Amino acid sequence: MNTLQAGFARVNVTPPLGIPMRGYMFQRLAEGVLDELEINALALACGETKVVLMTLDAGAIETADVNVFIENVAEETGLPKEAIIIHAVHTHTAGSISFKSTNETVLHYTEFLRRRFRAAAKFALEDLKPAKMGWAVSHAPNVAFVRRFRMKDGSVRTNPGVGNPDILHPIGDVDERVNVLRFDREGAETIVLGNMGNHPDCIGGLKFSADWPGFFRRTLEKSLDNVKAIFFNGCEGDLNHVNVNAKGGQLNHLHFDFDGPRGYQFSRHVGNVMASAAMQVYEVVNYVDVDSLRFARKTIQMPSNMPTPEEMPMARKYFELHKEGRDDEIPFEGMELTTIIADSKRKIRLENGPEYFSLSLSAVSIGNVALIGYPAEPFNAVGVGVKEAEGWDMVMPTCMTNGREGYFPTKDAYDEGGYEAKASNYKAGAAEQLIREGKDLLATLR
Repeated sequence: MNTLQAGFARVNVTPPLGIPMRGYMFQRLAEGVLDELEINALALACGETKVVLMTLDAGAIETADVNVFIENVAEETGLPKEAIIIHAVHTHTAGSISFKSTNETVLHYTEFLRRRFRAAAKFALEDLKPAKMGWAVSHAPNVAFVRRFRMKDGSVRTNPGVGNPDILHPIGDVDERVNVLRFDREGAETIVLGNMGNHPDCIGGLKFSADWPGFFRRTLEKSLDNVKAIFFNGCEGDLNHVNVNAKGGQLNHLHFDFDGPRGYQFSRHVGNVMASAAMQVYEVVNYVDVDSLRFARKTIQMPSNMPTPEEMPMARKYFELHKEGRDDEIPFEGMELTTIIADSKRKIRLENGPEYFSLSLSAVSIGNVALIGYPAEPFNAVGVGVKEAEGWDMVMPTCMTNGREGYFPTKDAYDEGGYEAKASNYKAGAAEQLIREGKDLLATLR
C-alpha cells in the first residue's frame, strides 16, 4: 500500500554584495547577481516517519557549520538529526559560509542561513500531500568530462587546457546517467528530483549564480506545467564541463579563464541538457508504491595523508610565496600552479596530524530507492561503485552532503598525480573505502 507524502519549499538566500566567494585559491569579493541563490527543500513522510532533504546554492558548508544548521532544523521541526539532509550543490559562484569567520559579512550571512534552513524545512513539512513516486534513469551526454589527463611525457595533469597538443588521453570514464524521481501530489505541483555528478564551475567571475543546477531547475519548471524541481549533485571530484577537444559551436559563449573555459550561457547549456534528460523520462517513470521511509548515519575513520619530514621545506617555501602574493616566483602556471599550492597547503595542514579523520555518511531510503550522501568530493568511480549496491531499484550518490571534507581520489590517482590527489587529506584507498562503507550503510536500510 502506498502511504507516501511529499512537500516542497523554496526560499531565497542570495548573499549581500561584498561577501567573499568560495572556490579558488585567490580571494574574490562579490560584485553582482546573475541569478538568485536558493534553498530548495523536499519533505517526505510515510506514517509517522518524516525526512527533509535540502539543497543550498553554495560551494560547500564545513561539517561543523552544517551540524549547527541541522541542530536548528531538528529543533524547529522535531525531526531526528539523522532525518535531515543538507546538500551544497557546489556552485563556485556563491558566498562563503562560516560561524567562525572574522569577516562580519560572512558571519551575518551564516546566521541568516540558519534562519532560512529552519524556515525551508518547516514550510516543506507543512506542504506535505499524498504522493505517488516514479523513478527512471536517463542520460545527459557530452556535458561532463574527465578533467585528469595522461600527457605525452607520461605525467598526469588536471585541466591541461582545450586543444593542448600534449594530451594523450583522459584518465577514466564519465557516468552520464541522470537519476530522476517524480512525485505526483494530490492537489499540488509535481516535484522532480534530479541527480548526476559534475562540477558546477562553468561561470567564474564575481557575480552570484547557482550555475547549471539553477538552470536545471528553472528550465524544467518552465518546460513542464505545475512542476517544482530540485537537484542533488553526484560524485564529481574528477569531472567538470571542459571538453578539451571542443571545436566550432562547442566553443560558443566561452571565454578562457585561469584554468579553463567558462561562460554563463554555457552553464545554461549544461543545465538545459540535464533538464532535457529528465524530461525524456518524465512521462515514462516506473511508478511504485512506497510504504517505507528510512534513514541512517554512519561515522567512519579515514587514514590521513600526512607528509614526510623531507617534503616540508619545499612546501613551506611555496606556501609562503603564495601567501605573500608572489606566485610568479613559483615555477608553475595555470592549473599546475593551483596544484602545487594545494599540495603545499595540505602538507602544512597535516604536518602534525591527525592520523585519522572521522567522516559521517548519510542515507535515506524511499521504498526501494536510496540516497547516499558523502560529505566530500568523491571521484566519479565512487558513484559508479555505490550504485552497484545490491537490491535497490536506484541509488543516488551525492557529494557535499552534511559537510565538506575534501577530495576522495581513487587509489591509482595517488601514483598518477594531479590536483585532487595532491590536495586530498586522505591516504590512497579512501575512495574505495567510501564505496564499501556506503554499501554497508545502505544495507542497514534494507
